[in-house]
Amino acid sequence: MRITMSTVILGGAGFVGLNLAEALLRRGLAVRLLDRAPPPPSLLRRLDAQAGALSLDLGEVTDPACLAAAIRPGTDAVVIAAAVTADAAREAADPGTILAVNLGAMVPILEACRRAGVRRVVNLSSAAAYGAAQDDILSEDLPARPESLYAVTKFASEKVLARLCGHWGLDGVSVRLSAVFGPFERDTGLRDTLSPQAQIWAAAEAGRPALLPRPGRRDWLYAPDAAEAVARLIAAERLGFPLYNVSSPAIWPVLAWGERLAKSPARPGFVCRLAASGETPTISLHGDRDRPPLATVRLRDELGWEAAHGLDASADAFLAWQTRMTEDRP
Repeated sequence: MRITMSTVILGGAGFVGLNLAEALLRRGLAVRLLDRAPPPPSLLRRLDAQAGALSLDLGEVTDPACLAAAIRPGTDAVVIAAAVTADAAREAADPGTILAVNLGAMVPILEACRRAGVRRVVNLSSAAAYGAAQDDILSEDLPARPESLYAVTKFASEKVLARLCGHWGLDGVSVRLSAVFGPFERDTGLRDTLSPQAQIWAAAEAGRPALLPRPGRRDWLYAPDAAEAVARLIAAERLGFPLYNVSSPAIWPVLAWGERLAKSPARPGFVCRLAASGETPTISLHGDRDRPPLATVRLRDELGWEAAHGLDASADAFLAWQTRMTEDRP
């Protein structure tokens, strides 16, 4: 098959980047990953089995030379997936790295895109950018009130992207991803906030009970659905807005997701439940309250995209994915 489009995913060894790479490779496209370390061999084998052409560059997104080597003339699209997802402890200990990766890298990235003649730049931002903004539903037009350093840098990255793309004639778009979970997720050392679903799975693998502090109702987003949305944003001829929410229109409790895993014959004896009075929860929901859901009308109306996986479908698909990965191990 003749490869006619190529996409560079910066931070492509992260789990969102790998899901996007798989979605693009299935379309027969060429994908280049730039990351500081390669994905585990088992995950690379899964990507190599797809129809498109995969290549991997090792390097830092803060290094202009690495960016120039990865973002070559003829690159169609660049996706900025590199980020340090920091908790409060990392904020206090190493704020400089968070700022350098999440925000400072934006200028050399866009300079490299400009030199290479990239058609579209997609910046993966986060629902965290809404911060303390409270409404029944969080639409893209709602004023953001970011609080954590991660949220502040993601919100600022959206503004820097829009401003410099305007100056330099680049086609740039930011997407605020909801609470993403699913295939390829693992601890890379740059994510201090692994999804509750990943924590639940780790507990099941270790034979420990998963104890939650509350049900955790949210518009959880299965990673392959997020990848499909971003793939459509890359492919669209024109986009009507500089910012899109990517989320699921369904709201459900992560507790119920874990309970569905516990009922699977593949997980005999696994327990997922609320922590009883006096018990210490073993699963972190990363905060003491549940965020309102993101509006998804803009993306649905423009590109016809909606998340395909709700509670049951995502749990079943995730179990099937884990089974395949186990069977594929050498």
